[in-house]
Amino acid sequence: MELGLFSLMTLRDHPNGAAGVMSDTRKMVEAAEELGFDIAWFAEHHFANYSSSPSPLMMVSYASGWTSRIKLGPGVIVLPLYNPLRVAQEIAVADVQSEGRLVVGLGTGYQQYEFDRYGTRLEDKVDVFLEYWDVIETALTKGVVEYKGRHFSVPKTTFAISPQQKPLPELFVTSSHPRLLERFKRWGGTPFIAASTLGSPVLYKMADGLDAGWQAIDEDPATKPLAIMQYVHIVDTHAEALAAAERARYVGRMAHFLRQAELPLDESGFIRNEAFPGENTLEGFANNMVVGDPHVVAEKMVADIKRLNPTNYTCNFQFGCMPLDSAMKSLQRFRSEVLPLVEREVGPIGAIGAARRGAVAAGN
Repeated sequence: MELGLFSLMTLRDHPNGAAGVMSDTRKMVEAAEELGFDIAWFAEHHFANYSSSPSPLMMVSYASGWTSRIKLGPGVIVLPLYNPLRVAQEIAVADVQSEGRLVVGLGTGYQQYEFDRYGTRLEDKVDVFLEYWDVIETALTKGVVEYKGRHFSVPKTTFAISPQQKPLPELFVTSSHPRLLERFKRWGGTPFIAASTLGSPVLYKMADGLDAGWQAIDEDPATKPLAIMQYVHIVDTHAEALAAAERARYVGRMAHFLRQAELPLDESGFIRNEAFPGENTLEGFANNMVVGDPHVVAEKMVADIKRLNPTNYTCNFQFGCMPLDSAMKSLQRFRSEVLPLVEREVGPIGAIGAARRGAVAAGN
């Protein structure tokens, strides 16, 4: 099982604003690399303080200059919001810049507010995604593409730049839609699921939905790779757990409003910190996420592993614009205190998910 670090890069109350969030992100990625994490992921969201990373491939390009071992990935490229010709070229450039350390996360997107402002119909997202991926796949693997589709057409176009990794970098897809699973299984693409602030109960429901998606195309879910993401924070007191939960609740509120056509904005242009019907309590957030003392965090992580047997486990330590010292302390304690407890229960981290990886390698 690979370990990942996820950077949402929310802008809330950082004393140095967006520049401070960027600086914190760099320090967290550098620390994750030093601690042996395998992948650093960068989010993509637009027009709101939910995330100050509108272009994850720019973040990959930025990070490639000050990292040397850790793999770097857009988590994820919201493909329907792009021109596929540009994405293909930028994927190739990012892989070359990172000297073959790029992994590519792709998604259909889900935020109504973003789609409206890019002039793309949310209800068309799967069809648009698949057409755009046809173009990108052909451009990167063949070096030339000519395409005529419903949503995109291009005359014969050649590409001078190709990825360093042949034929493609490793692919991750945030969808359980059977058409997307069918399309990416030829590449051994890894589904990437995340319930974010909603934590394990919703994550497990998403995993069940993914299994149903695999079964709909006559594939055995147990033979397929799986990446998951959890919000993780290590604390010593209940008060610290509730403080982390408040940060998560802030993120959850923004995610809720971004599914709508209009946002409740304050005077600074940030999404207002407003409750919505059905919102969880702070206790609920803390219980559902991977939050607690080292033993509790290890227990929750072991439960995830036993339930899902993932090939990738990604952690978001700095959610809700959490202060760097707190996020960094959690990252370090995760490596030094939590992982030994997890390995005592389930064995070496590197061996987890081996059955899934073996089945993929065998071509199942």
